[in-house]
Order: sequence, then C-alpha cells, then structure tokens
Amino acid sequence: MSTTAIPAVTSGGTPVLILKEGSSQAKGKEAQRNNIQAAKLISEIVRSSVGPRGMDKMLVDSLGDVTITNDGATMLKEIDVQHPAAKMLVEVSKATDNEVGDGTTSAVILAGALLEKAEELIDKGVHPTIIVEGYNKAARKAVEFLDEFAEKVSPTNKEWLVKIARTSMQTKLVSREAQELAELVVAAALQVAEKRGDSYKVDIGTIKVEKKPGGSLGETKLVKGFVLDKEVVHSGMPKKIENAKIALVNAAFEIEKTEFDAKLNISDPSMMKKFLDEETRMLKDMADKVVSVGANVLVCQKGIDDIAQHYLAKAGVLAVRRVKESDMTNLAKATGARIANNFEDLTDKDLGNAQLVEERKVEQDKWLFIEGAKNPKAVTILIRGGTQRIVDEAERSLHDALMVTKDVIERPAIVAGGGAPEAEIATAILKWTDKLSGREQLAAQKFAEALETIPIALATNAGLDPIDTMVDLRAKHAEGGKWFGVEAKEGKVMDMYKEQVIEPLAVKNQIIRSATEAANMILRIDDVIASGKSKGAGGPPPGAGGPGGMGDFE
Repeated sequence: MSTTAIPAVTSGGTPVLILKEGSSQAKGKEAQRNNIQAAKLISEIVRSSVGPRGMDKMLVDSLGDVTITNDGATMLKEIDVQHPAAKMLVEVSKATDNEVGDGTTSAVILAGALLEKAEELIDKGVHPTIIVEGYNKAARKAVEFLDEFAEKVSPTNKEWLVKIARTSMQTKLVSREAQELAELVVAAALQVAEKRGDSYKVDIGTIKVEKKPGGSLGETKLVKGFVLDKEVVHSGMPKKIENAKIALVNAAFEIEKTEFDAKLNISDPSMMKKFLDEETRMLKDMADKVVSVGANVLVCQKGIDDIAQHYLAKAGVLAVRRVKESDMTNLAKATGARIANNFEDLTDKDLGNAQLVEERKVEQDKWLFIEGAKNPKAVTILIRGGTQRIVDEAERSLHDALMVTKDVIERPAIVAGGGAPEAEIATAILKWTDKLSGREQLAAQKFAEALETIPIALATNAGLDPIDTMVDLRAKHAEGGKWFGVEAKEGKVMDMYKEQVIEPLAVKNQIIRSATEAANMILRIDDVIASGKSKGAGGPPPGAGGPGGMGDFE
C-alpha cells in the first residue's frame, strides 16, 4: 500500500496542508483491497480449527505465557491484531461469543468468505453499495429460511439439551469426555433455570466454574452448591458442619481505626491495658452476636481479626474470610441467606441453610464445599485435568457448552450441524435469487457461495476433497435431504440429524447476522486516512508502515 500525504490545493494552485505531517491515505479500490486482504488473513488463521478434525493454535504472549485453544474468540483475543479492518473481525468473534457463546470461528470464516466473494464482484465492476444491498437482502432471507426449517423442541428436554452441549464439545480438546461433561452442563443449566411466564431464563453467572490441575478430565464434577477457593481461617475451628446455618457478612471483623489523627497521652500502663481490653471486648461482642443469631458458619467478605478468630473457634463456628463479592452474591442465592452489611444488623432471618459445609483438600489447596442448599439457584462445576493448559481449555469448552444449552433453554429451536443448515440455505437462496433483478442478484448468489465455505472448511479439515464433498452435498440437498452435512469423523456426507449432531438456531442466526454486518461495514470503506504520530511520541517505529502497524498486512 502506498502511503502518500493528502494533496490539497486551492483553485489558484496553492498547496494547503490539511493533516499533520506523516499522515497517509489510501483511496478507492486500493483501500478496499487492503482491508479485504487483512480480513481474509484473519479468516484464514481460524479456518483450520473448525470442526471435530480442526487443529488447535498455540498462542504465546509477550510475557511468554502460553494458551492452547481452538476457540475462535480466544484465538483472536490473544493475537495482537493491529490492522483496523482485521480488528473488525476480532470484534465479530467477541460479539458472537458474548451473545450466543459458540460459532465464533464460523462467524469469522463466513465474514472472510463474504469479503472474498465481494472482491470478485468488485473486480468485475460491481459497485460495493450494490453488493452490500444484495448481501443484506440475502442475509434477511437466510434467517427467514432458517426459522422455517428449524425444529422446535421443549426447553427442558434433557435429552436434546445433552445432544446440543455434546455437539459443542465434539470439536474441542474435551471431545473424548463430551458425553459425561454434556450431562454435567445440562444438569447445571437446568438447576439454575428460572421460569418467567411461558419462557425460561438462565443466568450463566450463577454457574461458577472452578478449575484445578491434577487428576483427569473425567474427574470433573458438578457440586449442587458452592465451592469457595478459601480455607477455614483458624486451625481450632471445625472442618465439617452438618445442617449449617450460614451468616454472610460484608463487613470487617476487625476494629476499624479512626480516620482522623488522634494522640493519646498514656501516663499509666493500666490505661494501655484498658484500651486493649476494650478492643478485645468489642471483638468478643461481634463474635457473640454471630453465635447468638444461631450461625455456625460465617462467610466474611473482608478480614477477620486474630482475636475474633479465637472467639469464633471457641464457639465452634467455621469461618472464611476475604470472599469475592460475586461469590457472596451467588452464595446468597444458593443458600437463601441475606448479606448483612454490619454485625449489628445480623438476625436469625438473614441466615442461609445448607446440609453440609466442609473443608476438603483439592491437590495442595484446601477449599470449602457448601452442599445440599435448600434452593440451589447457584451451582459449581469443578474442572480437573492433567495440566494447567488442559483445565484452561476445558473451562473455555464448558463455557461454550453452557452458552449453547442456555440458548436452547431460552429459545427452544434447533438445527443439525456439520454445515447442513448452511448448505440448505445456500440451495434455497440460489433458487430465490431468480426473483431478483440487476446486479443485486449477483451479490445474493455470491452470498450463497460464501455460506458453502463452512461445509468446505469442515471437509478440508477432515482430509476430504472439498470439490467432491460439495458436489455430493449439493446433490443431497437438491433431492430434499435438508439435514445432510459433513460428518468429519466418518469422512463422508451424512444425515447429521440422524447422527445427533445438533446446534441451536440462535447460534446460526447470530453467525449470519454478525458476519454480514462486519463484511458490509468493511465493503463500504473506500478511503483510509491515517493520522501521523505526534512528534512528542517519538515517531513511528522503524518499518511500522503506518499508524497502528497497518504495513504489517500490506
């Protein structure tokens, strides 16, 4: 990409400097080509990781920390992308991850494919605005077609939900344990699901995911209650309490120091003793208050003084300190407790209940397990695995599985996987384009071709011939086999619905919408004006090529 200062002259031919020195501009087709190339490169990075035969990426940051993943959003988050157009695709994956939790890789691949097909049309002289309009119409139609042929299911049908969660994990590192983990995920999601009118709502925040290296992925388990990565504060306290009455306090179990300067002239040692005795008495009163309301477990958001620990231990109260606010909130949901802001306000009505509170050893650490809560609207999944990298990737996989389960509970409609819906929509859109006139028809046809990139990527990653696979797939869909897709493990085109490879409709809708919006935004850019670095910043580094390191993608 050439970087030239912006020529600006008056009608008299006098040059005028509009932007500061060092600014650059790329116009027209050159700017579009540069942006499209950058976005396509991002798409190519993630393409090889889609599907059950997809490969993982090892990402090493500037500090040397390693992440091994095949989650699209995680990959693009960890890569330090500089090019502004490429950053848009990173945002697509983030938005898809936040909204539906899965399909991040597919969204980026589709956006890249849409731009690749648009480039072919631009080279033939089709104006980008016409392509954008054609893409928008085709995307709306694609979502309509999806809604028409999606299968409706019951939001609490455990069997279908397990299939959804299992499909999400089949493409991940945890694929061997996918069935067992899917059952855990569904049990957790249904445990916290709340009925609102005719529909259900799932707050993923109430499912805590704790991870600890050691053991194997098969030892991952669901705790119908709560796991706190804290140990009991005093060795004299009980380590196990049955029929626990739990007090949650968001206050320091300490004597607060005065906030203003004060001098105390002590002339007699007995005065010193009085001050210390008074402090001890105040701490004892606070401990007595906890005991008097009937609590035998205390969870404190702030610190607990050593003297207070002694009195609580004497009274047989199990206590933990410095617990996160989010854990306090979820613990309140799980046990039915109310968080007290100070000890004076604490009453027996504020206490929560659990059948068992116990400190257990997890590898080298001691953690507190709170189980058998009366109305556990908060649960914990405890992930185990051979190494830190494995438990990290397992956590990402479980997050995706939880999100797709939530999607189906909240919007109970499903489609088959393996690229079947994309192939079916592509077939339907190609028929529908006959009704369009003008050059928009070309754009809509290219949209259908771009959708086929998903099954092509699955076939390529499975070692199949992409051309033979697409010919086979198109033939099956033309005959009315709407759920035929690429079965990567078997290495052939099969009915994915019968193979029980199932995905949420919400994910497919989100992929199409977000990929189309991102591609259209990049296509509408015909001028890239990059301002120069201010002189105070020491100028751009050698070879940066332009602000934000745009030269890296030229």
